[in-house]
Amino acid sequence: MTNAAVLSPRGAARLASGHPWVYRSDTLNLPDTPGIHAVQDVRGRPLGWALVNARSEISVRLLSADPAVRADEAFLRARLDAALDYRARLNPDADAYRLVHGEGDGLPGLVVDRYGPYAVVQNGTAALEPHLGALVQHLAERLGLQGVLARHEGKVRALEGLETGIDELYGRVPDRLEVQEAGARGPVRYLVEPRTGQKTGAFLDQRVNRALLGAYARGAALDVFSYHGSFGLHLAPGAAHVELIDASGAALARAEENMRLNGHTNVTYTEANAFDRLRDLESAGQRFDTISLDPPAFAKRAKDLPNAYRAYKELNLRCLKLLPVGGVMATTSCSFHVSDSDFHGMLADAAADARVRMRVLHRGTQAPDHPERLGVPETRYLKFTLLERVE
Repeated sequence: MTNAAVLSPRGAARLASGHPWVYRSDTLNLPDTPGIHAVQDVRGRPLGWALVNARSEISVRLLSADPAVRADEAFLRARLDAALDYRARLNPDADAYRLVHGEGDGLPGLVVDRYGPYAVVQNGTAALEPHLGALVQHLAERLGLQGVLARHEGKVRALEGLETGIDELYGRVPDRLEVQEAGARGPVRYLVEPRTGQKTGAFLDQRVNRALLGAYARGAALDVFSYHGSFGLHLAPGAAHVELIDASGAALARAEENMRLNGHTNVTYTEANAFDRLRDLESAGQRFDTISLDPPAFAKRAKDLPNAYRAYKELNLRCLKLLPVGGVMATTSCSFHVSDSDFHGMLADAAADARVRMRVLHRGTQAPDHPERLGVPETRYLKFTLLERVE
């Protein structure tokens, strides 16, 4: 098989274990041109078909372990259809949710988020790039979309040898649009700017967790690292008052717009460093009955873990000190390198140092439209824990 990706024994063992990625260091021969190529082991035994790019550190991303399949554009459309069928079965109570979640849907490197009649696409693999137009056309026709935007951004594309930029691939996509998601006390509306917002325009992976926390909202509430108020919008209907904390004045301005959109007037906005503000609130003797703590990823690389642990622990410790008995706190980490055991061990240490006893009400992860693939830990990155302070 002359144009095949040939793997070392270690690379072949990695695929056999169920993980779809093989690093360049575990390959023996790679085709010069990125694309869909056959994969084989050092003895010539066929291992399936993969997206292959010799330039990328992750040189092989398995599409199918069946050497007999025809891994062509029709195959990719069928994978896309399967992802869309799965979302149809989920029937999300929202008009903004994820349609394709990369490896979780068997389409490595491809992310597609829906915002009402529009979609935003991010592709991180050079091998898939030539097929992107056809996949977008199929997506738009099947769902009746009015526009599809490509957010070609980030280091991943550069590592794959791809250009960056923003491009309309189908129809027209407005600079700003309004979407909604289900809340514990009714629909929650918010604004999205698909060209400039974080990720594809909004953080959709916490959708279910936001609604869960909203059911517990009461009294004085605090939303730390609020960004556009995603958790705060779910706290406001049940709380007497909500304080949003974020270091970005622009993010808080958008949060205020979102609150007005939902008719909430019981909110204040604090532009501050979260660590400093939490210390000030503790010094002032403030207490909050409901707290959301949703910090950014502190451990983007494995070597960041020690510093990330200290940052997560300090934030959680200070929030725990603000909770009265009976108070509820949602705390999260979106750092893949922070494991479930690391995260919950950190929470136990923070509670011990804060001298509080906490009951675990719920442990969760990202919404089911961001599916986890068994054996691929990178597809499970979000940790969400709901805690209640007890006597």
